[in-house]
Amino acid sequence: MDKKELLTKVQDRAKAWLGPEFDDETRAQVKALLGGPENELIDSFYRDLEFGTGGLRGVMGPGANRMNIYTVSMATQGLCNYLLKQFAHLDSISVAIAYDCRNNSRLFADTAAAIFSANEIDVYLFDELRPTPELSFAIRHYGCKSGLVITASHNPKEYNGYKVYWEDGGQIIAPHDTNIVSEVQKVTSIKQVKREPRPDRIKMIGEETDRIYIDQVRKLSLSPDIVEKWKDLKIVFTPIHGTAVKLVPMGLKAFGFRNIINVPEQDITDGNFPTVISPNPEETAALKMALEKAVETDADLVMGTDPDGDRVGIAVKNPEGEFIMLNGNQAASLLLYYVLRRWSETGRLKGNEYIVKTIVTSELLSDIAARFGVECHDVLTGFKFIAGLMRKYEGSKTFIAGFEESYGYLVGDSVRDKDAVISCALIAEATAWAKEQGRTMYDMLIDLYIEFDFYRESLISIVRKGKTGAEEISAIMDRFRSAPPESIDGSPVMQINDYLKQKSFDSISELRREIDLPKSNVLQFFLKDGSVISVRPSGTEPKIKFYIGVKGKLGRREDFLKVDNELAEKAERLFKELGV
Repeated sequence: MDKKELLTKVQDRAKAWLGPEFDDETRAQVKALLGGPENELIDSFYRDLEFGTGGLRGVMGPGANRMNIYTVSMATQGLCNYLLKQFAHLDSISVAIAYDCRNNSRLFADTAAAIFSANEIDVYLFDELRPTPELSFAIRHYGCKSGLVITASHNPKEYNGYKVYWEDGGQIIAPHDTNIVSEVQKVTSIKQVKREPRPDRIKMIGEETDRIYIDQVRKLSLSPDIVEKWKDLKIVFTPIHGTAVKLVPMGLKAFGFRNIINVPEQDITDGNFPTVISPNPEETAALKMALEKAVETDADLVMGTDPDGDRVGIAVKNPEGEFIMLNGNQAASLLLYYVLRRWSETGRLKGNEYIVKTIVTSELLSDIAARFGVECHDVLTGFKFIAGLMRKYEGSKTFIAGFEESYGYLVGDSVRDKDAVISCALIAEATAWAKEQGRTMYDMLIDLYIEFDFYRESLISIVRKGKTGAEEISAIMDRFRSAPPESIDGSPVMQINDYLKQKSFDSISELRREIDLPKSNVLQFFLKDGSVISVRPSGTEPKIKFYIGVKGKLGRREDFLKVDNELAEKAERLFKELGV
């Protein structure tokens, strides 16, 4: 389709949004688009906002390819249709709904609640913004068959999203994901949506759910006596304007910590995120104010959560007293080591325990798990796959923890998604445990690298926005898939895993084997020197991501910075040779 044909199609689609079923404000905005720049009109209407296998995510605004009350309404009607078919044998069906701090999040949550109720589905709706993991908990606690949270996680302020959960409290996976997508695709007009709410079917929930959830968090404490001794540990915490503003401090206090230092400017819930460029705790800039507060107060630990409270970034002190941001793999390794060490010391390891990590998360976690005789399972990127494995093994094996390199961790099985409330409490406890031994978390990290190999991972993301950007990302993946490199930085590529084709190719034996994981547009290259490169388009942002993992030996603590620099230089060379 050439540009002229595309523009004609887009204009026709836009004019359909001028009908009486759309509100005055929307019609005015669409008229402005029709008279404005062509590219903006095309991006708003060239396709329907894709309801993927997890839900919706996109830029807010008028149009079929935007997050607004109409795209939310049509998605919700499709979900209702599926629930009513799936649970037709039940007398009643209920769902839970939570939302974050973003602009329009409450509006979208209320819109969805109204449509569920119009379809005679009962709704548990949080009365204020809440962290995503509490939504997962609420689904299980209230016996709901599904749930959703309105959030775009750490995306820029112009985004919002709609994430769907199933009755186990995990994000939807096969077969429900594709089945729901199919039902949503059948809703092609806002006229198909039942929009007359039944207020009697909507129940508001809030503080009573918080108390029950925090009580479950408290039960995860592994060193209460040590926390009591170090209860005045100085902890700087920022929610970065998001949903964890109340729940993380509640969790820390439930563990016994009393000296929680906040960043007042960032305790204000605001979808414009006025104090940061991006509300992403992976980025040092997002924790700048917290780090300044930590220096000012001589704190022991810095933690910051993303807007929907499921991921946490941390900073710890090095021997010079400087605060160092840890990446997601480092924080995950420290948290896992602490939890498994305490499980071992308290006699809780019985031989049937397991952890789960994603395929792009550090192999250091596998080594740590093996050290304690605990199984480690790999799954595709996305915590929904970790939750799926938890459901598979429920009743037969004991889940200890799950990890994503993108700062998402879960300990215990009362929640089925990454949980920054739980993670913050246990990271603080691990810090107190290290302090009891005269160490810091930074010391613990170096000790891990000495005991195991020095794993160093880095993530490089390339942003390509809009329709042309999506095409460019697709072309990059096609190039690596059709003409994979034979060697990188002088090291031969020994194995290639193609998760889209579900095939693994061994370049030495030239044998191919099946990959027993769902299809996913991910490529992995395993080099002879132990380096691993993973390439995948983001499922939630206009990015293609390159995960580069290298490793080396660390014999002495004094050599930490030297080896770290050498591995960083190696990772940089690997990326440059990819020629992106």
